[in-house]
Amino acid sequence: MSISFLHSRGTELPIKIPAIGLDLFVRMPPSASAGEFCFIETINAPGKGPPRHRHREAEIFRVIEGRYLYEADGRRFYAEAGDMVSIPGGMEHGFVNVTDAPARQYILMAPALDAAAFFTELGETMRDGLPDQAALNAFGAKWGVEFLGPPVSPKELPTG
Repeated sequence: MSISFLHSRGTELPIKIPAIGLDLFVRMPPSASAGEFCFIETINAPGKGPPRHRHREAEIFRVIEGRYLYEADGRRFYAEAGDMVSIPGGMEHGFVNVTDAPARQYILMAPALDAAAFFTELGETMRDGLPDQAALNAFGAKWGVEFLGPPVSPKELPTG
């Protein structure tokens, strides 16, 4: 594995996607690891999260602040500050911030996704709100992402 020197100061402007309550920072782009992984930071608004989805990249989530309700292959569980969640590539998943304040997590994706381009384009796709699943999947086809349903509802109870 090849890692380039990088000093991310945390002064970048976020990629904002209001439709899903997301502010996202790319802390380590794919170019810094020869495409092996990327590292992002997300801030999720209360009651917000992405639509349920799956993709080839594995994700490792580290909750920094707040509490989330995750769903992975139909199992629901809470993760809070200090918890780590790994989602294998190809697994259906989603999450929602279940607190009344912004929640924050770091996410490592492997292999790397061009997160800056993906989330910028996703923001454009969602500029008028959350589109229907067909429109999301038309966007996702370019990126190898399949959108499978609405965001996880905070009213859904954990299963385990």
